[in-house]
Amino acid sequence: MKSNGRKSPVRRPIAGRRRETIEPVDLKIVNALLDDARLSYRQIASKLGVATATVAQRIRNMEGIGVLRGARPLLDYEKLGYYFHVLTQVKVKHGKLFAVERRISAMPHVYAVYDHTGGTDATVLARFRERSELDRYLKAVQAIPHVERTETQLVLNVIKDNISRLPDPL
Repeated sequence: MKSNGRKSPVRRPIAGRRRETIEPVDLKIVNALLDDARLSYRQIASKLGVATATVAQRIRNMEGIGVLRGARPLLDYEKLGYYFHVLTQVKVKHGKLFAVERRISAMPHVYAVYDHTGGTDATVLARFRERSELDRYLKAVQAIPHVERTETQLVLNVIKDNISRLPDPL
């Protein structure tokens, strides 16, 4: 290609395509939303010293690539009557983990299912209003085919239960 003395044009993303890279300003926006998800684009822009249009575009991009997946309220579950919060460790027969996890995640009191390394295969987090609901849940989990054993711990105190800042922003 010959150089005609002119600068080459700046390449811009093709219209309709989303960037899949996360930049420092994106993480600052995420932290602002973690502080208060009800902030307007204008308020976030003012807080960060960027244009409102920049905040709007970056939020749309992060939604489009799945970084931001909605806004939810922070709940006090005890005030809603959920006094029993449990962690259940589940050991599953080899090769059947995903099928068992799908069954468990469909249970109404379950709000998180993690598979992991260690002596058990999965950890399940669930909340209950009454001891009888907890009892039915435990028996239902133990009755799922391919569940070898479970161990359930009752949470006595919650020290931290939310992420208020990203652990290591750029």
